[in-house]
Amino acid sequence: MRKIYSLVLIFLVIIGQGVNAQNARNCGTMEYLEVQKQADPGLEDRMDQLERGIQQWIDENPQQRNQSVITIPVVFHVVWNSTSQNISDTKILAQLQVLNQDFARLNADASSTPSVFQGVSANTNIQFCMAQRDPNGNATTGIVRVQTNTSSFSSTNNVKYTSSGGSNAWPRDSYLNIWSCNLSGGLLGYAQFPGGTAATDGVVCLFSSIGGPSAPGTATPYHLGRTATHEVGHWLNLRHIWGDANCGSDLVSDTPTQQTANNGCPSFPHVTCSNGPNGDMFMNYMDYSYDACMNMFTQGQSTRMNASINSSRASLLSSLGCVPPSGGSNCATPAGLSTSSITTTTATLNWGVVAGATSYNVRYKTTASSAWTNTTSSTTSKAISGLTSATAYEFQVQGVCATTGSYSGSTTFTTSSSSTCSDTYEPNNSSSAYKTISVNTDIDALISSSSDLDWFRFTTATPNTNIQVNLSNLPADYDVRLYNSSLSTLAIGQNGGTTSESIKRNTSSAATYYVRVYGYNGVFSTSQCYRLRVNASSTPFRFQDNVLNPMKGDLESGIIAIPNPSSGQTSFEFLSDVPGVASISVVDMLGRVVVQNTQEVQEGINAVQMNVGNFSKGIHIILIDLDGKRKTGRFIVN
Repeated sequence: MRKIYSLVLIFLVIIGQGVNAQNARNCGTMEYLEVQKQADPGLEDRMDQLERGIQQWIDENPQQRNQSVITIPVVFHVVWNSTSQNISDTKILAQLQVLNQDFARLNADASSTPSVFQGVSANTNIQFCMAQRDPNGNATTGIVRVQTNTSSFSSTNNVKYTSSGGSNAWPRDSYLNIWSCNLSGGLLGYAQFPGGTAATDGVVCLFSSIGGPSAPGTATPYHLGRTATHEVGHWLNLRHIWGDANCGSDLVSDTPTQQTANNGCPSFPHVTCSNGPNGDMFMNYMDYSYDACMNMFTQGQSTRMNASINSSRASLLSSLGCVPPSGGSNCATPAGLSTSSITTTTATLNWGVVAGATSYNVRYKTTASSAWTNTTSSTTSKAISGLTSATAYEFQVQGVCATTGSYSGSTTFTTSSSSTCSDTYEPNNSSSAYKTISVNTDIDALISSSSDLDWFRFTTATPNTNIQVNLSNLPADYDVRLYNSSLSTLAIGQNGGTTSESIKRNTSSAATYYVRVYGYNGVFSTSQCYRLRVNASSTPFRFQDNVLNPMKGDLESGIIAIPNPSSGQTSFEFLSDVPGVASISVVDMLGRVVVQNTQEVQEGINAVQMNVGNFSKGIHIILIDLDGKRKTGRFIVN
């Protein structure tokens, strides 16, 4: 025991010496590793064995990484002593966004990578979600808050144990544990490489380093979330880019050899170790540069991290941590977002009730802006004004309970143009007053009041018997239904907000159909027309070439998303054993419900059409519940 205490003391001295006048980044991972090796003589052999497993996986996978995205559930342990250490949910969600953007190379500063390194920069195909179910299978926000009497922690791992004032780790086989706390000695963070003790597995970050551009921390210049990116890189078996030696090796072939750590923001090129003309890759996340100067992983680093997951952290591949428990999700996240009463300058924002909520926080902005306007409501709606005409907006809602929940996903709407459009199809408010329309033709019409319903009829002719009904340019939350000639419902398109609707039906028989367009909960616009188009074709409206869809999963047990990734119209195909009405929901990487609706399905192969263009970038999960059974699938919005 005395030996361990001595090693820890030596480590703390090393860490303390690492804080210099230049405010250098202070990562304690390698020093922590040496302490682990001294305390656990078998660790080095286990790590050597894991390294052989990494190299074997790389050799056996010539494509060098998984073709599908790996999503890792994350639990944040917020261990706090003072109020400032009890970081907000907003900062945690901003941190998660930074992780996902950095690992997918969707970070806004990716363009700052010098052109000579752009060719080796990588989307790692690794993403992260807030845990949606805890180790006992219960719903969770993925955030654990523990108040402690300890004013600060070191790398002795006390923060990882409830008995010593911290928070016990969740099982590493299913979760990435990230501890946020006050670290002493100028330490920004440290991580545990694969092979260490399960009870201490994860990443520790200084609380003031956690956040992102939308909600920065206070540890300037390490306040934009790159400390977590750096430490998670270690957790996935990346070494410092200089190999922790003078011109050392980081075990990756496409990172230039460099003399030592770079601090601050060096000028390009910064040549060391005869690595000219391009010099050091100081903008790499595994260097010591300031947060604002880091912007890339390499393909070699991506390969190494994917190999590490598939060999030493393979249990994460089957984790259910990202999937909400059957029968419910986080009750603190509002769902059913919609808009109504949209004019050129005003709109009413609506959402579903949240159990236990005493009020709601609402924020909105133009889709082109990064600055939110914040307001509150004691009911499930909020009228806003002072908007700009013909402008796209988005809004989010947060329930305020005993513990404030997470913000919902964004729902978008567009204010009316100052000029109005004309509707030549009225009156058509009933199935008997329908208006006949032609296929493959755009139809513009108005829903001008809360009682206005628009009925249309069209007929297909051989060989163009396959149809797709598209409803777009929506001023509010409009839905569409497709009926057969007997007015029996065939399909429903009812995405939330102003997301476009799409229904497809493939058949070899010519037929007559009816379409009904209406506003959800009576929403309407007296000035902005929607657009309806019925496409008819001899070719089935179904995407093929599943080989090119690496995220498709298995149609027998899951859901195929085509195309995947997608930035617009997406088809979610699944197999049903029985006919009925399926409940459909989409959850984003933060556990927010983005879409909730229903659709009638038939026995056999079915398809849900959805426009994901307004969803946030990154990984999403679609869940379809029918006849007491649940199917799930994952897809990416790019």
